[in-house]
Amino acid sequence: MGSLIWLASYPKSGNTWMRSFLHNLFRNSSKPVNINEIDDFCLGASAAAWYKRYTSTPLDQLTEQEITQYRPQVQRDFTLVFPDSVFVKTHSYLGEHADVPLHNMDVTAGAIYIVRNPLDVVLSMVPHFDISLDEAIVTLANENAGSLASATHVPEHYGSWSTHVRTWTRTPSPALLTMRYEDMLGKPRKSFKMVANFLGLKPSNERLERAIKFSSFKVLKTQEEKEGFKERPEVSRSFFREGRAEQWREVLTPDQVRRIIADHHEQMVRFGYIPEDYKDAVPESARIKAAAS
Repeated sequence: MGSLIWLASYPKSGNTWMRSFLHNLFRNSSKPVNINEIDDFCLGASAAAWYKRYTSTPLDQLTEQEITQYRPQVQRDFTLVFPDSVFVKTHSYLGEHADVPLHNMDVTAGAIYIVRNPLDVVLSMVPHFDISLDEAIVTLANENAGSLASATHVPEHYGSWSTHVRTWTRTPSPALLTMRYEDMLGKPRKSFKMVANFLGLKPSNERLERAIKFSSFKVLKTQEEKEGFKERPEVSRSFFREGRAEQWREVLTPDQVRRIIADHHEQMVRFGYIPEDYKDAVPESARIKAAAS
């Protein structure tokens, strides 16, 4: 029996990229691992198949409370998949819902949390959820945001972007590694070596570089174009869109930028996401608090 290592992020923040990197690193194949095999390596916390073991009622007909009661045992079942660490993808915030923890800490060994600039997250949310940019901005600040139950997935509970980031990162721990998406892009070797070290691995430079290359955005996008990607939502034309940082400067209006900063300035300040030309959008009290920390 293994222990769980959560791969956690708000949606559209790099979770699939991290899963692909780890899969390629552990598999150490001479060619990129197929993106449609990622779930063979990393479990999905919301996969309905695990819950169907405990009920014959279709999941989309169960109440939230009925689904919730199975969650701790389902996550305990995850530990039986591999004898060592078991990686599990989650988009839920760290906390309780309906008085039950969203993540079973009794069977958890640690977590890798990926945070991405919300100014770019909203751009990726638009095609992924088939919503407008303004709707994405509202969703980003919605404390009740999450996915719905379906035949294949149980609900996930995102909360707002700020709540998601705060709950996962507010308590420093040697069992938690927090990664910025932008650092993964700009300093891939340093960033992914940090991930390997966190997991107690010491891969050769060649093995590390190969895993980074095989999980690059270009490779993942090419695979999706050739073979499709089963995790792509039906409403979206593609899962892998552009993957760049600072795209927001080409799309968002000043008013939209200021709305996002107004909603999320505390966590944006923490992670260095306030643009220099929008420093005045941060309340003075927040600037003083950040300067003192």
